[in-house]
Amino acid sequence: MQLQQIHTQPDPYAPFLLSQAIQLGNLVFVSGQAAVGDEGEIVGKGDFDRQAEQAFKNLDRVLQAAGSSLHHVAKVTIFLTSMDNFAKVVELRRKWFSAPYPADTIVEISGLYSPDAMIEIEAIALVPGAAS
Repeated sequence: MQLQQIHTQPDPYAPFLLSQAIQLGNLVFVSGQAAVGDEGEIVGKGDFDRQAEQAFKNLDRVLQAAGSSLHHVAKVTIFLTSMDNFAKVVELRRKWFSAPYPADTIVEISGLYSPDAMIEIEAIALVPGAAS
């Protein structure tokens, strides 16, 4: 099996020398998706709701590029700069995922790659129809 790099255009991750996702067989491993817009800027500075929406949109976009979707996510890890937003994350999971809901870890951290970033989501998902 070979590693296959997954990316979208534009690829805001290219300057950081990392892949948006890597596919290995029928699994895709998605790097942390933050509230980054097409120009590489944080969307919704100081606004958790806007940042969370953008982060989930970015996650969905990368999964689609890999031939997967939010419906095929097996595991997510969600990094928050404040656990005060935990209840909002539960509502977002209800909006963006469906049963059976993915395994999930939510972690509060002191900071992300940018001081303006408030949320980052990484995931592991199935790629239906891909060779295992």
